[in-house]
Parts: sequence; C-alpha cells; structure tokens
Amino acid sequence: MSVCSSPLSFGVLLKDVPYKSFIPGGLKVGSVIIIQGFILPQPHRFHINLRHRFGIAFHYNPRFDENVVVRSTYEDGAWGTAERSEPMPFKGGQLMTITIICGPHQYEVFVNGEIAHTYKHRFTDLKEIDVLDIRGDVQLTCVQP
Repeated sequence: MSVCSSPLSFGVLLKDVPYKSFIPGGLKVGSVIIIQGFILPQPHRFHINLRHRFGIAFHYNPRFDENVVVRSTYEDGAWGTAERSEPMPFKGGQLMTITIICGPHQYEVFVNGEIAHTYKHRFTDLKEIDVLDIRGDVQLTCVQP
C-alpha cells in the first residue's frame, strides 16, 4: 500500500493501467481511496470500479467524448440506472487527484480537493467490496486503496 503524500510530477509512472488491487477486509464506512495521476492529452474515457465477487458496486466513468461523468452499479448481469452529470471536472493533459470516501449511505468523490460527485450505495455489503480496478486513458502515479 502506498501513501500519496508527495507532489505529482510529470514523467513519474508508478502504476500500470489497467491497475487492479485487493482491498484487505473490504470497504467500511470511513474508507478512503486516493488516486493520483495524469490524464492523457487526447482522452476518450477512463473508469474506476469498486468491485465485489459478483459485480461492480461503484462504477465511476468520466467520458470525455460525451463531456459527462457516469456512475452506476453492475449486479445480476446487468447495469443499474446510470447517473450522469456535467460539467466534466477533468481535462486531458492535466494532473488529477481523485479521493473517494465511503460514507454510511453514499460515496463522496473529490476531484483535486473539490467535491465533484456523490453516489448512494446500491450494493450495501461494504466488506464484500474488495477490489479496486482502474482502466482507460490515464497514467497513475500513486494509488492508496
């Protein structure tokens, strides 16, 4: 587990994408995930998934091609109703810090220190959410699950 405390710098790539890590003991209220990196200059999309054995509890998907951030859950072989919002808090070619805080009723997502999105828990057995998966048009410099 790494600690994201040092400033970001261009040219530092510590984590390959796709990136997957195990969250020992799963999530709990108060869990914090910090993701730092660089958005590629001509991005299409990237996503962050908090997974459990049977699906995806929280799918966070900035879509640059649609200028929207989509949040959803994948259970029982199907996607739930997607929540979509603008404006896009990310820009291609820029550094990013994403902080996801697991609250008692929802996730809170901060982008570069500012609250950007919330998402109510649809999968509520938090301790079963034990995998962090990141893919797409980003380079990661630090991940702290």
